[in-house]
Amino acid sequence: MARNGAKWREMARFGTVGTATLQNEPTGTFWTTRGAVIREGISLADLQIFLVLPSNEAIRQAVELLARDGVIEAQQGRGTFVTGTLKQDRWLRVETTLSDLAEVYRDTSPEIINISESRTDAPLLAGDGKAAAHYVFMRRVHSRNGRPYCVISIYLDEKIFRKYPKRFRKETVIPILKDMRDPAISSAWQTLTIGTADLEAARLLQIPLNSPVAEVRRVFTTADRTVIYLGEVTYRGDFIRIDMDLRP
Repeated sequence: MARNGAKWREMARFGTVGTATLQNEPTGTFWTTRGAVIREGISLADLQIFLVLPSNEAIRQAVELLARDGVIEAQQGRGTFVTGTLKQDRWLRVETTLSDLAEVYRDTSPEIINISESRTDAPLLAGDGKAAAHYVFMRRVHSRNGRPYCVISIYLDEKIFRKYPKRFRKETVIPILKDMRDPAISSAWQTLTIGTADLEAARLLQIPLNSPVAEVRRVFTTADRTVIYLGEVTYRGDFIRIDMDLRP
């Protein structure tokens, strides 16, 4: 057995991370946090391949999550086994041009779950530009193959939303805006920061509380500096990557 295998087996069994126990985690994060404990042990090579994991009802959902990721395998009559090293699936690139960003949304065709919709003001910053009269707020989750990878809060100029309400509700917003000519997008920028998942993000993205996430804020304006789109996106940290051309 690997050097620290016993430690990780005990942590997976009793749900202990350091001195804090999983029983103290908020409702709904118990099983995802325990899954993260097992996943961390695997990623550090502290659990040998084919090491039998503890089997009890308390970690059933964590096992299902890890089995879906191909990290462990349940064999009827024998138990649940670690099958290999942790798979990396950082398939989602954070693009740095508007055209490439629109193409990503066209190519991935995410499954969209609309959480809420309302008419509101947008939380603009001083340098963003002029506010439109009203915005339509949409909060949604994007998924791929049934796995959520980002949560988006969208503030869209109500005049633009009313042009294609059905499309904006069913499709990704950025490709529609990119193809529009009236009004056309004059400037677009985004800011990326690294953070941790709060309770709502953890629940919606199906990740443990305080997992690493990438937070992106995007602003699109027209020629007169009216903000027609504000997007606040939280991406799962284990799904994204950033490729940069380091020009000499």
